[in-house]
Amino acid sequence: MHCRVHRHMLTETTYQEYLGHLIFGRKRACVAVVTELLDEDIDLHTLYIRLFQRSLYEIGALWETGKVSVAIEHMATAITEHALTLVYPRLFQGERIGKSAIVACVANEYHQIGAKMVADVLELHGWDAYFLGVNTPVEELLTFVEEKRPDAICLSLSIYFNFSHLVDLIKHIRERFPTTPIWTGGQAFRWGGTDIGTLFPDVTYIPSLSALENFIQGKSL
Repeated sequence: MHCRVHRHMLTETTYQEYLGHLIFGRKRACVAVVTELLDEDIDLHTLYIRLFQRSLYEIGALWETGKVSVAIEHMATAITEHALTLVYPRLFQGERIGKSAIVACVANEYHQIGAKMVADVLELHGWDAYFLGVNTPVEELLTFVEEKRPDAICLSLSIYFNFSHLVDLIKHIRERFPTTPIWTGGQAFRWGGTDIGTLFPDVTYIPSLSALENFIQGKSL
């Protein structure tokens, strides 16, 4: 049984407890931790940054160093995606600010949770976020942009091997929508490409959810 948490706080003890449940695939225990934090009215920024994002980064690092299997990494992602749904009743309660964004994964990308969390953070800040998921075909994305005319297009890249697909997609978008802001980020950029703004001066690399929050609030990255 997990220990009680303090109102508006996520303790290191609670985090480590949740991480342990996540690694061992204890879905119900993870749900119980998240539910209790929500019942205690935890700040959603804290929940996303210090619980969901931190735990997934840590498990990703364990997988990269061979300490956990890819099956465990996939299982942890699936559990986190389920836990995110618990937040939605609160996520969409806030006032809308009249801005919208399309959030999509680049072609051949099959890791969507980072992009999903980007969409959620935008919703948390009053945006209307259209999340298109994994492996979005170029023409379908362009058609959707034409239909929605968003204030920003957010592109997620988790595998550096697919960087050329990101570049190609940006070129296609720019041909049709030369002035729509494009924001990009994801785990792939740990291996390079953070200077993508030199290739496309009107494309912004955003390194984290916290940086995204700062950016949309007009603060420096």
